[in-house]
Parts: sequence; structure tokens; C-alpha cells
Amino acid sequence: MNELLASLAAMGGFVLGSFVMLAIRRQTDKDQDPEPVDDMLSPGVASVLAVLPSSAVVLDRDDRVLRASSAARAFGLVRGDSLMAAELLALARKVRRDGEIRESEIETAGRKFGQASTTFAVRVAPLGSNGQVLVLAEDQTERRQVEAVRRDFVANVSHELKTPVGALSLLAETIQDAADDPEAVTRFAGRMQHEAARLTYLVQDLITLSKIQGGEPVPTPGPVPIDEAVHEAIDRCNTKASAKDITLVAGGAEGLKIWGDDELLVTALRNLIDNAVAYSPEHTRVVVSARPAGRSVEVSVSDQGIGIPESAQERIFERFFRVDAARSRATGGTGLGLAIVKHVAVAHGGEVTVWSKEGSGSTFTLRLPAFGGTAIAAPRTTSPLEATK
Repeated sequence: MNELLASLAAMGGFVLGSFVMLAIRRQTDKDQDPEPVDDMLSPGVASVLAVLPSSAVVLDRDDRVLRASSAARAFGLVRGDSLMAAELLALARKVRRDGEIRESEIETAGRKFGQASTTFAVRVAPLGSNGQVLVLAEDQTERRQVEAVRRDFVANVSHELKTPVGALSLLAETIQDAADDPEAVTRFAGRMQHEAARLTYLVQDLITLSKIQGGEPVPTPGPVPIDEAVHEAIDRCNTKASAKDITLVAGGAEGLKIWGDDELLVTALRNLIDNAVAYSPEHTRVVVSARPAGRSVEVSVSDQGIGIPESAQERIFERFFRVDAARSRATGGTGLGLAIVKHVAVAHGGEVTVWSKEGSGSTFTLRLPAFGGTAIAAPRTTSPLEATK
């Protein structure tokens, strides 16, 4: 037992002191039936391995598995009394020879549906003087995926910021060279305003996303009237819709409320309406409707636009993902709108879904918890509100 604790202390990192102390308490608890322990294994080792957060394996001097945690077997690292990862066996033999603790990373076949491989950070240490070796392996797959997403995010932000900043610099130089041409100065100044606005929208979206992407619940939730949020979002999108002669319509049930944050809901709806307007042809309409759905409220934004290819529908809520990058930049989009909508939904304990067919338009639906636990709609007494052009 002491040899195991010494090995764990030397290996550090993977093992928390609380787990070791818990194992010691379990070992000395007389009311606990002890697990059967191999004659060649020191007393208490099995109890410690049972509570380790990592996949843990103890090998004897002949590379036979004396004890393996359930996680090690679940990941396929151990089968029967054999260690299946050749790289781990090679490390264990080196450790047995020279007594030095070794660290490495290995990849094995994925054990989850759709997961090509599983990445492990491994540490191998001698366990006493009888040739036994302790192997700890921690699944790093999710952490690596998060790191990859973070790298992509930084790269995308750098690229998106570089475009308007570079354009502003170039336009400033052009204006300086055309100082004697008032018409050219006016034209290029207008372009500068456009690029500055684009940069402002991008920074604002980044700030909004950074506040809500952690997946934490809304800090100060309260009852939010859906009608007011829909009308406020429509008002904010009126100018863009009017420029394309697109009618914004509010319909569905009245009097519904959700439990959440009014400004976040308006932000999500504004992004959905802006997106619908950007990808819809002129002289069409966008409908925002609400309806009760048991313990939730569903708010849908439907358009008559170009639609989204089925192959892209799973990715449209990713940051900076664009179905048509050229069209998105032409419309002034930042590529963050739908990501913001997704995180607003998650922050409220809800979800956002999409139905779309190319050439037939799209419908995005926010499903959010109803205030009071059950959605209750008031009878509609007025016709749907159309945005004033």
C-alpha cells in the first residue's frame, strides 16, 4: 500500500490527494467488504485503483495484468489479463529495467460512435521492488478538441479583424493621395464608414459571445414577455428589411413569457431576423411567431430565402462558419450571429433548431423554458404586426 502511494505521489498530476485519502478510508472501514486482491498484489492497492480518476493498470514482472480499473477496460486498454496497447507495454518494460518514471502520449482506436481515435496522456512508474509497474492513462481527447477549437477561433478572429483593419488603412492612404479631389474623398470616406461599422459589429458580437459562451445559466433571470422581445427585435431590424422591401411580420400566440434575460432574447431574435433578411430576396417577408409547447415556449423565425444545404445544417451554429462566405461578407455578416443564438439558447436551458430546404427558405426555432413552468397563451385580439417600412 505504501509503495503504491509513493508511486502515485511521485507521478503527481493525474492523481488528486482527495482520491488517495478516500482510498485509505475505504481500506480501513470495517463495514466495507474488501475486493478480492491477487496474492501477488500489495494489500490496499485494489481499493486505491478503484477510486482513481484515470485508467489504471498494475502489471507484474511478466507483463501480466494483475489489476485494472473499470475505465481501463472500458477504453479497451486491457483485455483479460493482457495490456493491449503495444506502446504502453514498451514503456512498462523500460520502467521496469531502469526504475525511471516515464511520460508519453498514445492514440488508440475510438471507443465512441463517430470518434476516430482516443488520445491518452500516460505515466508509467515502478511499483515496489518485485517488478510490478503502475500505468496511469488519462483521456485527453476532449481537451485536445477544445484546444483545436480555440486555435481555430483565434485564427478566424485574426483573419476577420485583419480584413476591415487592412481596408481602413488602405482607404486612409487613398484619401490622403486624393486630397485635391472632393468627390473621391467623399466616396472613400463612405467606404471607410462602412468598414468601421463592420469592425464595430464584429467586436460587439465577440464581446456578446464571450459573455455567454461558457454555458452558464443566466445570472439574473426573470419573466420575459415574448411579445415585447419580438417587437423590439423587429424594430432593430426594420432599416435593413426596408432596404430590400422585406416585410417583417409578428404572429402566433400572444401573452407568452419565458424565464430568462430580455436583452439576451432580443439579441438572439435580432440575429435570426438579420440572418433571414440577409439571405432572402427582395419583396418577400420574414415571419416571427410564438407558440406554447408544454413547459416551453417556441419562437420561430421563417423566411422565403435561398435555404441551407443539408450538408451544412449541422455546422451553421459554429463560430465563423459560413455557407457562402462571399455572400456573407457582401451582406456585412460577422459569422457569429448563429453562434450567439445557440449560446443564448443554452444559457436559458433551451435549444435552437433549424429546418431548411434549398430554394424554399428556412425556419429557425428557439425553444426556451416557460415562465411559471407551463406556457399559457392569451387569445389573440389583434392582427399580426407588420414592420413599418
